[in-house]
Amino acid sequence: MDFNEGIRQSEKGTQQIIKGDATISDAVVHDFLFTWQWWFGIALFIIPWIVWFIFRKKESTGRLLAAGFSAIILSLIIDLITDSLGVWTYPMKFSPIAPKLILPYHFSLTPVVLMFFLQIKPHVSPLLKAVIFSFLGAFIVMKFFVYIKFYDPKEWPSIFDFGIFLIIYGIGYFICNKLKFDTVSIQSNKK
Repeated sequence: MDFNEGIRQSEKGTQQIIKGDATISDAVVHDFLFTWQWWFGIALFIIPWIVWFIFRKKESTGRLLAAGFSAIILSLIIDLITDSLGVWTYPMKFSPIAPKLILPYHFSLTPVVLMFFLQIKPHVSPLLKAVIFSFLGAFIVMKFFVYIKFYDPKEWPSIFDFGIFLIIYGIGYFICNKLKFDTVSIQSNKK
């Protein structure tokens, strides 16, 4: 295969993805929109942030947000990889636009719960907190999402989800507690 054939194959694949996304968007608009599952997903997207905003440690907002945003980025990267491999799927979609990316677990539930775990009882062993966070995520929340058809793990074992949550927590902990944040200063050009 030469380069131009690769370009043609890539374009053909892109067209198939566009058709698939159109089918998913149609399902969102005609089958999912305004169902109790859709409203539940929207609530999972909004309510955790409201609760966090009210109960966060205000003096740690920046550090906690950095950890939370790292959880969002890691979740999205992992899902983009596993989605392309067909490892697991999220049958329930919430947005007809970018249906694969707009998921409440990535943008709200995982980062907000992570931030609460980081701020509550900060002197408790981070390993213990990581294990509890990962256990709840992999064996409680994800199992519930399977039950309500938000998540289809295919043949993916829950212990692997546990490992992913451990990594997410570990990186979030490192960003929140080990990186030093300096204040940004504005330098003047006056002499």
